[in-house]
Amino acid sequence: MTADHRSLMPVDKSGIKFGPIWLVPDISRANVYAYMYAALTTIGLLTFVNTGTPLVLNSTLNVPLAEQGQLSGYLVIATEIAQFLVFGIVGVLADRIGRRGLFSLGLFVMGLGYLFYPFADSIPELFVYRIIYAAGLAASTGMLGTIVADYPQDVSRGKTVALGGMLNGLGVIFVAIFIGNRLPPALSSAGFDAVAVTRIIHVVVFLLCTISAIVVGLGLKKGTPAKKEEQPPWRELILSGWLEGKNPRIALSYATAFVARSDLVILGIFLVLWGTTAGVQQGLPVAEAASQGARIFATASSAAFVWLLVLGATMDRFNRVSGVIFCMFVAAIGYSSMLLVDDPLAPQATPYFILLGIGQISAFFGATTMISHEAPRLTRASVIGMFNMSGAIGILITSGIGGLLFDAYGGAAPFALVGVFNGCVMLLAIVVRIKSPGFIPSTAAVTKAGVD
Repeated sequence: MTADHRSLMPVDKSGIKFGPIWLVPDISRANVYAYMYAALTTIGLLTFVNTGTPLVLNSTLNVPLAEQGQLSGYLVIATEIAQFLVFGIVGVLADRIGRRGLFSLGLFVMGLGYLFYPFADSIPELFVYRIIYAAGLAASTGMLGTIVADYPQDVSRGKTVALGGMLNGLGVIFVAIFIGNRLPPALSSAGFDAVAVTRIIHVVVFLLCTISAIVVGLGLKKGTPAKKEEQPPWRELILSGWLEGKNPRIALSYATAFVARSDLVILGIFLVLWGTTAGVQQGLPVAEAASQGARIFATASSAAFVWLLVLGATMDRFNRVSGVIFCMFVAAIGYSSMLLVDDPLAPQATPYFILLGIGQISAFFGATTMISHEAPRLTRASVIGMFNMSGAIGILITSGIGGLLFDAYGGAAPFALVGVFNGCVMLLAIVVRIKSPGFIPSTAAVTKAGVD
């Protein structure tokens, strides 16, 4: 029976229950704990580049402030081109050889990018190290998104996405507060100059990436959800991302990825940069200005963390497409509200950053829950690879245009652009809801193993 004809979603009781989350058979608690650690560290560590880049630009390379917005946008473009090339390859490999090794390797390569980053002597060299970081980022985040689809049963997908998102948020908050906000001024107070501060912090992040790579390599489940005899041929895996786009809800997932991943990157890069440049313009030292940029980013991330509790507790009860409509509406409001902010460091701007965080995490939740639910088991990593590639294209467009808008019109402009994109995807989701709504998830049905 296809998903469209189900009215209730059964629970396979041969899988274990981890808190409120029903897991598919053969997933152990140890696997879930390893996933939770990965969710806690991966996203937090990848967002450090948003703090690290202003540090490098202002300390080791001394890039003029007027050029930093555009250069930051170009760095993101290089990152996304590299990710676009890696996502599809990693997705196909993951459906053949498994998720674990690729995830571990990705974290370590991302760490190497961080290790080299502050030792760049020129802008071209900085781009090389950013691409190394991007390759590791693509492998690790691609596998994180695949695992969140692998481990839960359908009835618990929203809760699993919320759990992962909350752990992502905790990791982001930890990195923003302790590494981005507190460590730079502490090292400066200890007598280190700006260049030394930047390099020490990047070495610390490299070590954290390496530890995470070891934990993931030891703790996640081996292999793929498909048995060897079930695995599709290479050609089918390579084409599956395109072919599965015939499903309107998977096509909608690709559209949500286009804006949802842009949301996260725009939030991280331009919010931190906005706060940092505002601090420098107000006469703050570079380390203190970077600390202020990290502070407002942490404010938005904290609001996102709390809002995930609401989404996780409620959204498994509703049609997935309806959830996307709601999430994209909230995201459009949150991003557009930045037009009301004049000084990002002023206390009165805080409520708008809270709304921004709520909007960003709503887009993430709607996109991730939809693709987690719709991606087929046998080609899941390949389809999620296409989902991530769509996100990379979105980031290429929004970051490139956003950097130009940042320099020309101020810090709020990139956020307004993303707000418009979120509104457009909301309208697309309304069309899909009318023409191909799918089914309404329910926790009411509990059946014996194997009942469909």
